[in-house]
Amino acid sequence: MKGKVVLVFGAGSSGPGWGNGKAAAVLYAREGAAVVAADINLQAAEETCEIIRREGGVCEAYHADVTSSEAIKAVVGKTDELYRRIDVLHNNVGITGMGDVTEVTEESWRRVIDTNLTSVFLTCKHVIPTMQKQKQGAIVNISSLASIQINQYPYLSYYAAKSGLNHFTRAIAAQYAPDGIRANAVLPGVMNTPLIHKQIAGQHEDQAAMLRARNAASPMGHMGDAWDVAYAALFLASDEAKYITGVCLPVDGGKSCVGR
Repeated sequence: MKGKVVLVFGAGSSGPGWGNGKAAAVLYAREGAAVVAADINLQAAEETCEIIRREGGVCEAYHADVTSSEAIKAVVGKTDELYRRIDVLHNNVGITGMGDVTEVTEESWRRVIDTNLTSVFLTCKHVIPTMQKQKQGAIVNISSLASIQINQYPYLSYYAAKSGLNHFTRAIAAQYAPDGIRANAVLPGVMNTPLIHKQIAGQHEDQAAMLRARNAASPMGHMGDAWDVAYAALFLASDEAKYITGVCLPVDGGKSCVGR
């Protein structure tokens, strides 16, 4: 990634430890990229940048609500102004909203769809023109195994949003391939990140029960972590993946092979 500029939306962690976006941003920097870390929580983005800078890397942190076209446009404009290019767009933002179709509110439905899916439309809308001028670029969208597999959680809006994200990824991969732009998605399975302790734990008796159930759901007998997702993203963003586009790659310990 040396010499490349990577824009990561959702670069902060939602709690102590390593979230997917935080790990990816740090890994891109370790491989030589200049990273722009954007997050709705500016303090979390700044924490990621501080880690990168302590390691000798280059990073700038910005606040961005990915459901706001103007906010995204502003971050993209600052990145263009600073570096005159964007080589990699990494979309990591995601939330869940629990409740079956008769229970979930319309407000919750729209919030989940907008945060998980519309946000990627907006980031691509503002970044792709820069990549077209360069005649090259890589887009990595963090989806979910829930996009192709129904599990025990009642988050209908999340299933719908992430499935839509997969097909959106394939569509832009096909449309913009002549411009030298690649687009791929990573589908994490059961991962042990700070987000699950905030958004999933309530679906289990307690934290210990959640960890047991999620570990058991993987054929490997344990959850993955943010670094598993980050290394997959790094490969898809790199020049070593120059002939790979339109791929939805499970990173799931084999969970997609065995049903639920």
